[in-house]
Amino acid sequence: MDSQHPLTPNAVLSSSLRLIRTHRRMRTIDVAQGMNMALRSYEHFESGAGRINIERIHRFAEVTDSDPHGILAALALGSPDFALRCADNKLATILVVVLQEFDEEAGDAINDLDARTLINTFTKTLRDLAVQSVHRDAEADAWLEERRARLMRPTRDDAG
Repeated sequence: MDSQHPLTPNAVLSSSLRLIRTHRRMRTIDVAQGMNMALRSYEHFESGAGRINIERIHRFAEVTDSDPHGILAALALGSPDFALRCADNKLATILVVVLQEFDEEAGDAINDLDARTLINTFTKTLRDLAVQSVHRDAEADAWLEERRARLMRPTRDDAG
């Protein structure tokens, strides 16, 4: 995304919906039917035309088994890719659930938390998650490479 010309929320929504639908290998008609919408109404929704409708975003997420809070966060972040990144693991919904539990447990004590502590805590936690993700990928690649070397390799004679 060009920082000089950020996407509008409607453009982010449109791109997010299209990315997720394509990732799920669904056709527009499949999603429209799942949402109990006429095809043209769904196409209007997916194009980002009109007002952003939170209820429709939730129905879309249900039909596509994606993360409605990831789509909503993508609007705030200006990043359709974030919506896609959350589609399978439901990251944003998990965050909202944890925040809900935090609100119920901490209550008014939340008012006493200072911004610096919150920034440092969230930054450290998210950096640790990113490192863990990269580390896991490297471990998986090393595991596969080690075991792939033990597989039988075809010889020229096997080629036929």
